[in-house]
Amino acid sequence: MNDSNSQNSGVFGRAADKKSSDSSPIVPVSPSQALKPENAPPPPKRSRRARNQVVVFLNFMLSMVIFVLIIGVGIFWYGKTEFEGRGPLDRTTDFMVREGAGLNQIAAGLERQGIISDQRIFSLGAKSVLGDDTLKAGEYEIKAGSSMREIVSLMQSGKSILHAFTVPEGQTVVQVFNRLREAPVLEGDLPDEMPPEGALLPETYKFSRGTTRLEILEQMEKAQTRALEQIWARRAADLPLETPEELVILASIVEKETARADERPRVAGVFINRLNLGMRLQSDPTIIYGLFGGEGKPSDRPIYRSDIDKPTPYNTYVIDALPPTPIANPGREAMEAVANPSRTKDLFFVADGTGGHAFAETLDEHNSNVARWRRIEAERRKAAEAEAATENSEGN
Repeated sequence: MNDSNSQNSGVFGRAADKKSSDSSPIVPVSPSQALKPENAPPPPKRSRRARNQVVVFLNFMLSMVIFVLIIGVGIFWYGKTEFEGRGPLDRTTDFMVREGAGLNQIAAGLERQGIISDQRIFSLGAKSVLGDDTLKAGEYEIKAGSSMREIVSLMQSGKSILHAFTVPEGQTVVQVFNRLREAPVLEGDLPDEMPPEGALLPETYKFSRGTTRLEILEQMEKAQTRALEQIWARRAADLPLETPEELVILASIVEKETARADERPRVAGVFINRLNLGMRLQSDPTIIYGLFGGEGKPSDRPIYRSDIDKPTPYNTYVIDALPPTPIANPGREAMEAVANPSRTKDLFFVADGTGGHAFAETLDEHNSNVARWRRIEAERRKAAEAEAATENSEGN
């Protein structure tokens, strides 16, 4: 009986037990079928919330935002690379930023001249770099291969090209006006009325393109006023000069007498000594100014003996003391020489044939120096005539 019970405890026995607890009919299965895995349950159905159109739209918008963000980053990186990368310019060139020109106008001009590759990138990049600042007007030197960022930085700094206008010492106001009219970079007209002789300081003046001739003229007048105030304040106490204007008059004579800086204080000392003694200055440049004014003596016109004796308000062989106005625009060094002249007893000087002068305290010594100078002149004339004769004979 135990054996039968143990056999019933097998598979069939378990099926019988199940029958006793379930009212459904029992289907006999084989051992192999009993060992097969059961089928997986079907996936759960999507909820109504997952199928909602709002969720679908939000998913779409999120995808679009990510897509646009990727595109934006790509465009930004491309623009940044173009803005900071080497430019297309193959040689250094100049570019003019006009007063009042807008950023887009400047960018268009740069692209038109082949200095930048894309004006839109330049404008956008410039706005981000400049902030509240602006591009300064002026003429700029753009180096070959300059990036857009470098060009923006240059124009933001205002370090434009500076041109130079130079006035040599000893030129008259008329001659300065002629130089100003001929200066090609300067703009505008000059006033009809000229400033007084001696009112302009000969120097080199730096300016940017677009500067007017009148602005340079005003700079020269202001520079002369400042220089004269400083020099007059540092003058020697015992000068026979009563006003700064008299200092300029004498300095203009010194300027025309010698071009050598080392001689100016000594030449000034001669004239100061003469003024102290009540002697006439006897300066040849004053004769010329009295005859020809600010236009100057023609290069082929010599000074005749009759010119020396011809009375004019400027002829210091005829008039006593100083002429009424300067005879040129003296430089700073000539004015400083008059303000602090050499302390000598010299009363005369004459050319020495080397570009300088021979000085003398007495008339006899001076006459000896004059005779020496005349011999030098005669020898030079003779040599020039011989050279001319040789050239004529070779030409024939």
